[in-house]
Amino acid sequence: MFGSAAKRENVELKNRIAQLEQLLANLGGGDIMRMQSYRMQLSQELTQLEQTRQRAAQEFEQMRDTAITRLENLKSEITQLDAEIIDARDELQLQDFGWFEFENPAEASVQLEQALKDTRDRARKLVRDGQATTATMAFTFNNSAREGKNFIKRMSKLALRSYNAEVENAIVKLKAGSLETAEKRLVKAKEQVERMGTMIALRISNEYHALRIRELQLAARHLEAKKAAKEAEREERARLREEKKAQAELEAERKRLEKEKSHYENAIAKLRESGRDDEIADLENKLVEINKGIDNVDYRHGNIRAGYVYVISNIGSFGGRMVKIGMTRRLDPMDRVRELGDASVPFNFDVHALHFSDDAVGIETALHQRFAQAKVNRINNRREFFYVTPAEVKQALLEIGGNVLEYRDDAEAEQFRLSQAIIADERNAAEAAHRDAVDHK
Repeated sequence: MFGSAAKRENVELKNRIAQLEQLLANLGGGDIMRMQSYRMQLSQELTQLEQTRQRAAQEFEQMRDTAITRLENLKSEITQLDAEIIDARDELQLQDFGWFEFENPAEASVQLEQALKDTRDRARKLVRDGQATTATMAFTFNNSAREGKNFIKRMSKLALRSYNAEVENAIVKLKAGSLETAEKRLVKAKEQVERMGTMIALRISNEYHALRIRELQLAARHLEAKKAAKEAEREERARLREEKKAQAELEAERKRLEKEKSHYENAIAKLRESGRDDEIADLENKLVEINKGIDNVDYRHGNIRAGYVYVISNIGSFGGRMVKIGMTRRLDPMDRVRELGDASVPFNFDVHALHFSDDAVGIETALHQRFAQAKVNRINNRREFFYVTPAEVKQALLEIGGNVLEYRDDAEAEQFRLSQAIIADERNAAEAAHRDAVDHK
């Protein structure tokens, strides 16, 4: 029973399979497989096409960004070129009036550069606006107001060209210390324009003239500052050379004293060996002095503030109311005084005081401050000349430096006085010869 049922189910299953196979055949099962394969192929192609589309979109975006950037750069270049064209046209217009961009010394100054730029910009604007010159408006030429106006324009342009050329020459050739001469040159140029344009009341405007003078003054300020800096640098080098000399002298003096000390010590030792003790005392006293000298040299070498304050004058070179107040660390301060009186001045300096102090630097500084209002050179502080008399310095030195061992109020000025005497004799001899010649006529 069970076996026949299973057999029936098996037959039914086979029949069912046969039916399904027949149904699949009727539906075209091979085509479905091919369709599925084709569908997968299409899907892959679609994926590739999508990837290609995305790459193309990215390339397009990049090309578009590049194009936009290039377009912006071109616009910027065009704007810059337009500005340069305007500047060039403006420059050509200014050059018609003799305005040229030349180098001004003040351009090199950080402090003056902006002031110079502002001054030039204001002057340039006056030229552009036609306000650098003034002239009458009621002028006719050949009975024509229009021709009269053109005539005034031409004359104004020529006058401004001439004046601006003088400004450029004055600034380009300017030297430190020649500002006053250069200013007079511009004033003269302005006056020449006025004389030339008398018929039409032609003038360089006061505002424009003041700006060009200001430009000249800025150049002069820079040149003066540059000159002062160079002078200060030279003075500092001179100070360092002086200090080097002082150190070398101190070292040489110490070596000399050490050599003498060794000499005396050897002599004393030999006298002791010979039993000549009675001869040792004088040598020991000398040895004490030498040791003191060595101690003094060591002190001077270590204390850079110690030295001599000197007060000197030169009547023949600078007159009776001028002194130099300085300080030196040299062993012999007269070496420094003699160097100052070299061939650069016609006569030697006279010494009024050589005051040694442990703080010579402080005393010198105090004296300089005391007579600050009488300083001859207000730019370079290393130039230590003052419009004061030796007697005035003496009183200040006594108050500041304390005990002053020696001070000479009057200047000997030997060579100057002898020279004056010779000149007087020559003058008297010439006058006598002239009188004799007149008497014998």
